[in-house]
Amino acid sequence: MRPTSRSLLITGVTRGIGRALAERFIERGHVVHGCGRSERELHALRAAHPAPHSYTSVDVSDAAAVQAWADALAAAEVVPDLLLNNAALMNELAPLWEISAADFDRLIAVNVSGVANVVRAFVPAMITRGRGVIVNLSSGWGRSTSPEVGPYCTSKYAVEGFSGSLAQELPSGMACIALSPGVVDTEMLRTCSPDTAAVTPGAEEWSHAAADFVLQLDAQHNGESLRVG
Repeated sequence: MRPTSRSLLITGVTRGIGRALAERFIERGHVVHGCGRSERELHALRAAHPAPHSYTSVDVSDAAAVQAWADALAAAEVVPDLLLNNAALMNELAPLWEISAADFDRLIAVNVSGVANVVRAFVPAMITRGRGVIVNLSSGWGRSTSPEVGPYCTSKYAVEGFSGSLAQELPSGMACIALSPGVVDTEMLRTCSPDTAAVTPGAEEWSHAAADFVLQLDAQHNGESLRVG
């Protein structure tokens, strides 16, 4: 590890922008602790990036599972320098009244409660240490709306509000930022806007500049709603 190595925690690390950012952070000499739900992809990450990096199967909507993950890392004396809440779901495109309660609740459980679960489990240790940056992935659909993505818009507007409030609660020297990644060709974008995805840079290309952008965030950015690029 380089002398400036930091411990970075990423949810939703097995695909899309989470996976791409993990690769860039590691290239820059940092240690990544990530969670996801695909055992196949977690195994691939462990093979490619063994200890001190770690990759754990966690459903962020399960508060007990998230706490167990935090406890295991704490036992290994890992406290994140940067916590990146990235895990999220997209709804099937449909008017709100056609989306089932179960589907709506599942999306909110991951996109909103998942963020709260991770903050609840990891941020107290960061506060005790007196430093750290929390980055909650938002979206253009957390600051504007479109038809047929109502549940997703709801969740990302919630992330914006959650982040702003948390920023006001953190002690001096820490930061919480709501961060929109911009438009990136991911599986999620292909689901909801395939025409846009077809002409948009992929996560791999996007991640090079995005990783540097995220790594420069610090206490002076506390409470801001930012966009990569």
